[in-house]
Amino acid sequence: MKKPIILILAGLGIWYFWPGKPTVKNAGRPVQTIVAFGDSLTFGKGAGGPQKAYPALLEQWTGKKVINLGVSGDTALNAPQRLPDVLAARPDMVLIEFGGNDYMQSLRVEEAVESVARIVEAVQQAGAIAVIVDTGAPGMGAYTSSYQKLAKEKQAVFVPGILRNIFHKREYKADMVHPNAAGYQIVAQRIYKGIKSYL
Repeated sequence: MKKPIILILAGLGIWYFWPGKPTVKNAGRPVQTIVAFGDSLTFGKGAGGPQKAYPALLEQWTGKKVINLGVSGDTALNAPQRLPDVLAARPDMVLIEFGGNDYMQSLRVEEAVESVARIVEAVQQAGAIAVIVDTGAPGMGAYTSSYQKLAKEKQAVFVPGILRNIFHKREYKADMVHPNAAGYQIVAQRIYKGIKSYL
């Protein structure tokens, strides 16, 4: 008789401590405004117009207001200087997409990650959900692993590899670096998949 009781208790213990969905800071609040904060990939360079950039596609799919604060050439190192513009929009969620230009300029990964951490902290202190968007571009594995670790530590959402299987395919590229409209459709789909359960 004791054995079934022990098995039941053990099962309940496993269920209780089983790792579920990661805890995300500020999740559960209504999301009405999203700020897409990043570089040329957020701005939509190569998309063929702002309406084809991933923030515009997300706005169509989510029904939420999505503000595009992407600036071509911006780096993670420089990005904290633009935080006042991000916070002035009173966002409920901020998509943080940086690192590509830091990598191309051979800036230190550690400095980029520190800057993104500062952005995440400021966004969360303002009551919004922070989403770290990883490009997953060739050679940027150190960014991917560091951003994933940072997201876990800071209780942020992590969206991996938005350029995975796009970067080397001509049919999805506008130039050597940036997607075309078809490529941005895939980028937007990946980001939407990562954030939809928090909207």
